[in-house]
Amino acid sequence: MLEISFAKAELPDEGVLVLPLAEGAELAGPVAALDKGLKSALKRALEAAEFTGKKGQQAGILAPGKYKKILAIGTGKADAPAKSEELGGSIAAALGKESAAAVLAGSAEQAAKIAFGARLRSYRFDKYRTTQKTDEKAKLTKLTVLTPDPRKAEAAYALLAAVAHGVEFTRDLVTEPANVLYPEEFADRAESLKKLGLKVEVFGQKELEKLGFGTLLSVSQGSAREPRVVVLQWHGAPHADEGKKGARKLKDPIAFIGKGVTFDTGGISIKPAGGMEDMKWDMAGAGAVVGAMAALAGRKAKLDAVGLIGLVENMPSGTATRPGDVVKSYSGQTVEILNTDAEGRLVLADVLYYAQERFAPKYMVDLATLTGAIITGLGHEYAGLFTNDDELGAKLTAAGAAVDEPLWRMPLVPLGESYDKELNSPIADVKNIGGRAGGSITAAQFLQRFVNGKPWAHLDIAGTAWAAKDTAVTPKGATAFGVRLLDAFARGFEA
Repeated sequence: MLEISFAKAELPDEGVLVLPLAEGAELAGPVAALDKGLKSALKRALEAAEFTGKKGQQAGILAPGKYKKILAIGTGKADAPAKSEELGGSIAAALGKESAAAVLAGSAEQAAKIAFGARLRSYRFDKYRTTQKTDEKAKLTKLTVLTPDPRKAEAAYALLAAVAHGVEFTRDLVTEPANVLYPEEFADRAESLKKLGLKVEVFGQKELEKLGFGTLLSVSQGSAREPRVVVLQWHGAPHADEGKKGARKLKDPIAFIGKGVTFDTGGISIKPAGGMEDMKWDMAGAGAVVGAMAALAGRKAKLDAVGLIGLVENMPSGTATRPGDVVKSYSGQTVEILNTDAEGRLVLADVLYYAQERFAPKYMVDLATLTGAIITGLGHEYAGLFTNDDELGAKLTAAGAAVDEPLWRMPLVPLGESYDKELNSPIADVKNIGGRAGGSITAAQFLQRFVNGKPWAHLDIAGTAWAAKDTAVTPKGATAFGVRLLDAFARGFEA
């Protein structure tokens, strides 16, 4: 993990120094003093590199004076500077082969966000590397952020560090191979978050059978790995009985629900072999929910929230669900399963209904790598947003925009009534797939049948859960999309 520290805005005499510079700005303050001490070597080097301060532009100057290196990074126009998190990510990426560096920041808030972005971007998963050298791309291990008010920056960063931990926790989960991370192991890792103050319950096979989670159990019945449902509660809203530990129930909580298919072969409706290895991250929705709950607990968020995740492995075997089978859901509705690869919605159906029945949440938000159709429609830039509540949709969209996890609103009832009709079954209450067209929409319509009109949103994150290339604050691989979004969304409800 990247070690972060904050210090007074006094430039060090040696080492690696990063200077964020705005477009067209003259060297000023401590930077001007530094250049004077270097006999204008900095200014001449920037001119030689044709550095203008354009957003993302970089110019490295080796061994100026006592410094090992000075790196200038453009922040763009002064009236529209680069986001501090992105700046921090750029710094971490640019200094990949340095062990330590210092960066000059402006305000304490900017300093904290630079540190946050650098930490997110410096994430690596090297757990299973034994023969391949891990130092081929040595990463930045220590970053000192120079700011006028280090103490204030440390306080601001402490809250962001809790979110960073949630992101890292999720990335670890999503990156793990399925032979290591199966439902029981996932549940065990979720239980480890009790140390943050979360109340964690785990339901196993027998409890789920007794509860009647028929659609969820239909997905797991072909696997040797038994399913789990995990409920995480955060009691953060102030109440009159606050002093009575564990005495009160959640009051009007927001509820996050995640699809956790730890590996998805498609079941009897088996997927093609090519790319099936990617299905280890079909639990990214559950991963994001757990990471978000860790973030809320870590920063002691002042609201009540609950996270519920359904964990299954979808395998073909002699005991697996067959296309054409009919099962009874927790809600009492019967479902005709025409395609066993449309399994995520079966998991969510039971968990969604249980969440509203037990906790009566103010809002429900589910996250799932649900359909390939959403990737066809939106690519890998946006997650699909489906909701039955305009106010909820607006809040989620704003939260996503604030943390660069964008959402795109998709059709749903009443615009989707014709889609909904495609789910009518001739022998059961509902079938689990519609026609080939509008697959992500009919999947959302299926879920809506299990929310009873409660304010609810469904985020289809199939295109955003995994990155094929590095981005500003996310290295290639598991993105933990949704953790920062849900945390930002939750801030709007804090007391």
